[in-house]
Amino acid sequence: MLLLPLLPVLLLCVTGISSSKSQTCEDALKTCSVVACGRDGRDGPKGEKGEPGQGLRGLQGPPGKLGPPGNVGAPGSPGPKGQKGDSGHNAEIEAKVRQLEAEIRTLKSELEYAKKLHAFSMGKKSGKKFFVSNHEAMPFSKVKALCTGLRGTVAIPRNAEENKAIREVAKGNAFIGITDEVTEGQFMYVTGGRLTYSNWKKNEPNDYGSGEDCVVIVDDGVWNDISCQSSFIAVCEFPA
Repeated sequence: MLLLPLLPVLLLCVTGISSSKSQTCEDALKTCSVVACGRDGRDGPKGEKGEPGQGLRGLQGPPGKLGPPGNVGAPGSPGPKGQKGDSGHNAEIEAKVRQLEAEIRTLKSELEYAKKLHAFSMGKKSGKKFFVSNHEAMPFSKVKALCTGLRGTVAIPRNAEENKAIREVAKGNAFIGITDEVTEGQFMYVTGGRLTYSNWKKNEPNDYGSGEDCVVIVDDGVWNDISCQSSFIAVCEFPA
């Protein structure tokens, strides 16, 4: 590294020998110290970038660190309109569903009603009434429950024509919708109201044994009071 500062001195010596023999190289060395001949100036300005070399290009270095995210760009233009989607659940649809469910329940009820009514034999129409019977004997409470379940009532004869129709349908002793369960000796329709027509058997009603609160129609069409716990044929009536 010391050769570089001494290089000017050496060159001076060579020049001096050529031009004048009176000053030797040794004298020149004595007059120019190493410090005086060394580099003491500042770095010069950076030069321009040179042309790429002709040799092989080196391998690409690893990628640098990820820079900070850029600003949000302006929104793009709207895309094409998509196809119409399926309708969602809303109040109108839910109301229709509830309506359909109610209709299904009604249809089921109607079907059950038709099945029960079909269990009866074909009845007989009289005026604006239709009387039917399954010819099954049962206590009066069950007769009322049966007829109510079929949306009817226990058969009530309100005139001679209806009395005859009930007898023909029953083909045997059958309960009719008349009792004095509320007030002893005062027979009333099970649907409410006092009798407007009667066809009692002679000496009836007599409340035999103090327990005859219901009424049956016998084969010849006359009436007899009887115990409600006894079993007789069920006859129901419906609007014709």
